[in-house]
Amino acid sequence: MADSETLECITEHERILQEIESTDTACVGPTLRSIYDDQPNAHKRFMEKLDARIRNHDREIEKMCNFHHQGFVDAITELLKVRADAEKLMGQVTDTNRRLQDAGREVTAQTEEVIRCRVQQRNMATTVEKLQLCIPVLEMYSKLKEQLESKRYYAALKTMEQLEKVYIPRVSQYRFCQIMAENLPRLREEIKDISMSDLKDFLESIRKHSDKVGETAMRQAQQHRTFNSAVAKQASMGHYIKPVYSLNERTHAHTPNGLLMDDDTGDDEADEEILTAQDLVDFSPVYRCLHIYTVLGDRETFENYYRKQRKKQARLVLQPQANMHETVEGYRRYFNQIVGFFVVEDHILHATQGLVTRAYTDELWNMALSKIIAVLRTHSSYCDDPDLVLELKNLIVIFADTLQGFGFPVNRLFDLLFEVRDQYNETLLKKWALVFREIFELDNYSPIPVETEEEYKLVVSRFPFHDAEIEKQDFPKKLPMSQSVPQIYTQVKEFIYASLKFSESLHRSSTEIDDMLRKSTNLLLTRTLSSCLQNLIKKPHIGLTELVQIIINTTHLEQACRYLEEFITNITNVSPETVHTTRLYGLSTFKDARHAAEGEIYTKLNQKIDEFIQLADYEWGMAESDGRASGYLMDLINFLRSTFQVFTHLPNNNNDHASMSGKVAQTACMSACKHLSTSLMQMLLDTELKQISMGAIQQFNLDVIQCELFASSEPVPGFQGDTLQLAFIDLRQLLDLFMVWDWSTYLADYGQPTSKYLRVNPATALALLEKMKDTSKKNNIFSQFRKNDRDKQKLIETVVKQLRSLVNAECNMRT
Repeated sequence: MADSETLECITEHERILQEIESTDTACVGPTLRSIYDDQPNAHKRFMEKLDARIRNHDREIEKMCNFHHQGFVDAITELLKVRADAEKLMGQVTDTNRRLQDAGREVTAQTEEVIRCRVQQRNMATTVEKLQLCIPVLEMYSKLKEQLESKRYYAALKTMEQLEKVYIPRVSQYRFCQIMAENLPRLREEIKDISMSDLKDFLESIRKHSDKVGETAMRQAQQHRTFNSAVAKQASMGHYIKPVYSLNERTHAHTPNGLLMDDDTGDDEADEEILTAQDLVDFSPVYRCLHIYTVLGDRETFENYYRKQRKKQARLVLQPQANMHETVEGYRRYFNQIVGFFVVEDHILHATQGLVTRAYTDELWNMALSKIIAVLRTHSSYCDDPDLVLELKNLIVIFADTLQGFGFPVNRLFDLLFEVRDQYNETLLKKWALVFREIFELDNYSPIPVETEEEYKLVVSRFPFHDAEIEKQDFPKKLPMSQSVPQIYTQVKEFIYASLKFSESLHRSSTEIDDMLRKSTNLLLTRTLSSCLQNLIKKPHIGLTELVQIIINTTHLEQACRYLEEFITNITNVSPETVHTTRLYGLSTFKDARHAAEGEIYTKLNQKIDEFIQLADYEWGMAESDGRASGYLMDLINFLRSTFQVFTHLPNNNNDHASMSGKVAQTACMSACKHLSTSLMQMLLDTELKQISMGAIQQFNLDVIQCELFASSEPVPGFQGDTLQLAFIDLRQLLDLFMVWDWSTYLADYGQPTSKYLRVNPATALALLEKMKDTSKKNNIFSQFRKNDRDKQKLIETVVKQLRSLVNAECNMRT
């Protein structure tokens, strides 16, 4: 075991020695450390091994030195021989060097001069080369400055682009180029600011010029409409005229170069030069700013700003003046501004690529259209002048046609015109109400006198009057109606013409226009004229004669309604037999007015009777009557006679009118007699009248007899038998009862259909009898016969009791 370990140790030391010999000295540390980490006494054995290895090497070195020693000695000997020659050669070299230095000193100076010149030459060439690179940059920058000074900003941006991409990169190492490159963004911002300022000036300018642009466009649209109307008329006559004006340069189709251009720009026959939006407005700031922002890559910002500002301007344009409705010029300025605004937008739409889009303009137009309609609704409602409303309608039509020519939908504007038409009709109705009132106020309400045939033809030309009997009469003669009738008829036709004016240029069919005219005429007849007639009839100063004439007038106006229908048919060429054709309601209007006049006749007649009754001055305590009727009653009867003679003037040229006039006269007469009878009865039964003498009864009986005589004299023909006298039957039976003093018969036959005093009411008889009770004692007739007087008083008291029992019995039966 010991020998084995010794052998391994020797082998390990041998390996370590070989590693030390072959390894760099810097890496010997780990190797030596392994010696100490080995077995005890390994260090000593290794040192021994190391000494043995050193000695072995020393022996090899010694052998090698011994082997080369003779050669070393020979080399030293040779070196000593060469030493002398070397010293000699060194002297020669030193001398040669000195002479060479002396000779080359001048050459060196010249060479340095040459080198310096070559360096200068090279520097100059380099400078020229660099300047040739820099000069184009400087020239382009100078060009940029000139372009900026001349406000050619789009060209300046192109120059900047060339500087940045082509020229400056070639000489970017120079400081001035760096300064240039740093200035270019600032110049771009300045250009943006300047172009934006120009755009703002343009927007302000276009706001001022919109009125003029719109005025030009609307005038050309109106000329276009006038030309089309002329062409249509010429075409119907077989002629044609070459067009002079056009609504816009596209003839309903856009071109990219302008607005409102003539179809034939070379036409020398044009009466005047066609102005376009470009003639009135300089659009270059918009194009320039658009190009600048496009080049700068900021087009979206520009588009948004432009659209935002134009929307603000649109809102300002759409805001009307407070007093716009007062004059047509206010409306015209309003429409001109709006048209000018959208003409400019339409031009921008077609002259630029995407600055505004069709969707944007449509949205803007829809917003504007809603605002316009609301404004027109509000302001048109303030208009009370039909001429102004008609002017407004014409402006709306031209406004709509103008914008329709530029592709904007305007159907809602034509729908609005129907609302304006209603407003127009309302103003017409108000105007014609004043006309009718004036006609009625100036009318004398007497038949129209005609002295000659010319006067007759003049009246007939104004009003469709035909009467064979009157035509056969000799001049002078009178027409049954008053002067207001032909005037009313003429004014109704004028109203139809005025209403027709609004229907022009509305692109409506003849049937629709016919329907409009008939409806508006119906409103005139049933509302305006009817109201004027009703007010006229109710006026206090209109007497019975005037009311009779009004009835005559309404009858003739009623007959003329069919001529008005023919008049409308001739205007519209629409047959009245067409389905859904509106009929005129004049018949009902004049019938209602006639009925109102008739009712007013009855009312005024009764009022006149009341006025006469108020003049009655009976002496209710008189002993005996005067033997003649009262003066007030005779005056009343004379008034009634003369009044009913007026009714003979009522139209009776045919059976219908004859029956109608007779009915009115009969009704008036019966009404007057009944009212007179009732008034006389109320006079007797007046609660304030406490005492009535027999003499007063006799006087009252004389008055009633006159009334009965009037009724029996047939003041109005047509009554059968004693129909009119029956109006006084209540008074007659009551007075007969008191005059005859036939109480036994009255009380015995009371309640019998054949009673002589069937119309005498017990309460009425009782009231009148009680008024006579207190006067019986003072009656002169009975003063000489006291016993008879007492018997009379007892009889009265007995009759009073029986009458009261009858009254009570009737009350019980009613309850």
